[in-house]
Amino acid sequence: MNGSSLHAGSDCKVPGGRKDVTSQGSVISDSKVQQGRLQGLSEGVCCILIFFRLSARKYNSTERMGAKSCQTNKRSTMQFLAWFNMLLLLPCFSTTKTCFPGCHCEVESFGLFDSFSLTKVDCSGIGSHIVPVPIPLDTSYLDLSSNKLETINESMLTGPGYTTLVSLDLSYNNIAKISSTTFSRLRYLESLDLSHNSLEVLPEDCFSSSPLGDIDLSNNKLLDIALDVFASKGQGKPLNVDLSNNMLSKITRNHEKSIPNIQNLNLSGNRLTSVPNLQGIPLRYLNLDGNPLAKIEKGDFKGLKGLIHLSLSGLHDFRELSPYSFKELPALQVLDLSNNPNLRSLTAEVIFGLNSIQELNLSGTGVSSLPKTVLKYLPSLKSITLRKNIQCFKTIKEGQYHRQIGLTKKEVLSCHDSHGAVAAAPYVL
Repeated sequence: MNGSSLHAGSDCKVPGGRKDVTSQGSVISDSKVQQGRLQGLSEGVCCILIFFRLSARKYNSTERMGAKSCQTNKRSTMQFLAWFNMLLLLPCFSTTKTCFPGCHCEVESFGLFDSFSLTKVDCSGIGSHIVPVPIPLDTSYLDLSSNKLETINESMLTGPGYTTLVSLDLSYNNIAKISSTTFSRLRYLESLDLSHNSLEVLPEDCFSSSPLGDIDLSNNKLLDIALDVFASKGQGKPLNVDLSNNMLSKITRNHEKSIPNIQNLNLSGNRLTSVPNLQGIPLRYLNLDGNPLAKIEKGDFKGLKGLIHLSLSGLHDFRELSPYSFKELPALQVLDLSNNPNLRSLTAEVIFGLNSIQELNLSGTGVSSLPKTVLKYLPSLKSITLRKNIQCFKTIKEGQYHRQIGLTKKEVLSCHDSHGAVAAAPYVL
């Protein structure tokens, strides 16, 4: 099936027309643009016409045979329905459409008769001259990564097709600056990837116009950041923010402004020397790996009652966990303290209050033993990982499965290395 006509006996054609001129002065035939936008519709219409043409022939043939019995008419009706059911299964929409030179456009169709479609436009790696690039009206995903872009502004993201964008990839460019209005026209944008650029500052309200759910700002040059910048009009929507591998030494928040609905926050690989004040933010996942944190103190996680996963791995200056450091994390289920070689002990006071903890990772630390009351303070614990290859799982002590009524079961930690050998004597409650 080519761009200007449809085969299979049909005469459906995409109409031509005037010519449009791009901002770069190149001329693009309107017939090709129309072809790209209407190809799927034309194919669908032509498939329907072919169907009715064939069905009409069968029906007229039956009508001319007036002497046939009622049973024959019923048979023709059944044939008509069979043809109709076959139509429902026909893939009448193509998966590609005409695209800007150098880009690749892919169509995803769904719904009855493939009546709805979303277009993915991939313009990665073709050079900075492309911006702004004309895109189809129904574009949902636009990839502008790896194009050596140094700036990105509102005018570059304006035009037909941009208002329907759901996902925008600007990663692996040289973008050093954005303005508060850069993304202001992207009213349906849910995912934004600005990773691997040269951003140093995020202006106030730069994301407020879009209902974002995912923002990737990893591998930039951000020095400090106010978390209020992530407050958007999609306040009820959970937000995932990746700020890993920047140069952040300070994180602030204006308590007079609305609380950003950040649920997953990745701050790994930065320059934080203390746990930032995140009080009030509805976090469920927090990653502080690879920061120069020397100690964790009581109150550092105040106001994070909904936190489920906390990762504090690879803190090479890390030496101390103060008593009751995690007391204010009643919902915490996963605690990763791995690869902290200077962490040598874990007292009962440190783990006090972790009533929901299920997984505790201490591999690559200096912790060689645990308090014998560990299960008393960690009633929900399922597994602990120690040293390099030792894993401990909570089990019921042998002989207690059919204990007498009134006797208390004894739970133990059974520890084994990677070869299945018993690594240490279990702790018994």
